[in-house]
Amino acid sequence: MFTADAKTLSRIEPTGRRGAIIEPNAASARLMSDLIKGLGAREIYVESDEERAVELLRDVEPGVIFTEYAGPTLSGERLARRVRRSSMVCRMAPIIMVTNEATAAAIKGARDAGVHEFLRKPYTTGDLFKRVENVALKPRPWIEAVGYVGPDRRRFNSGEYAGAPKRRTDASAKGGLDIKDQAMRILVAAMAQFDQDPAQATRAIRQQAQTLKAVAIKSGDARLAIAAGGLEAFMDGGGVTKAGLAQPVGAILALTQTPASNAPVARAS
Repeated sequence: MFTADAKTLSRIEPTGRRGAIIEPNAASARLMSDLIKGLGAREIYVESDEERAVELLRDVEPGVIFTEYAGPTLSGERLARRVRRSSMVCRMAPIIMVTNEATAAAIKGARDAGVHEFLRKPYTTGDLFKRVENVALKPRPWIEAVGYVGPDRRRFNSGEYAGAPKRRTDASAKGGLDIKDQAMRILVAAMAQFDQDPAQATRAIRQQAQTLKAVAIKSGDARLAIAAGGLEAFMDGGGVTKAGLAQPVGAILALTQTPASNAPVARAS
């Protein structure tokens, strides 16, 4: 029988105390509810339909979201993307996708939708606990780009892969992300994709301005701090347009010799 120590349960409690389960199968939803109650969940909300699930998540603001991969009126990937690109309080909440279709395509789709963890059916209490423990105690950097919104995909845990690192960026991920370089890359991509999704591009650019300002202050880079602060001030003034952003964003990009525009956006985010 699975047992978790009281100290660990106490540490995951802030994340797991309020959970939302989006599951078309009533029996599966009941099983999940019973299991997360055993992990300390105090409030559990269940929905089976994607549209009603969006309203539920907006209303209850869960600390963790469990969603089935697919159902008659549900696409878990689409739901994850909608949550990530919304203005909901829970838009950054951990999402754990549960399915018996643990194919490479399903895992990649979940990762690219902004899901934190992937859980294969049938699963044990220990399997579930491991995923909840990961999202609660091992948070990943948040990526606010245009093509992707969610936790850093370079450390996505499918629960299946335990092999050697394959990407050239994996070594950097182990030693700490190159935050400055990544923010520069996202700025370039957000400007390039601004017309496709102005709202998300604006949000992405604002996040990178805040990130770069923090990095500059920490590293003592006065020029970058001033440039990032200038971008923040411009955006706080309202009426943000692509043309208006060109000067303050360009001022930041001019401070680096890194050829950010040549990097694959998908890997940077």
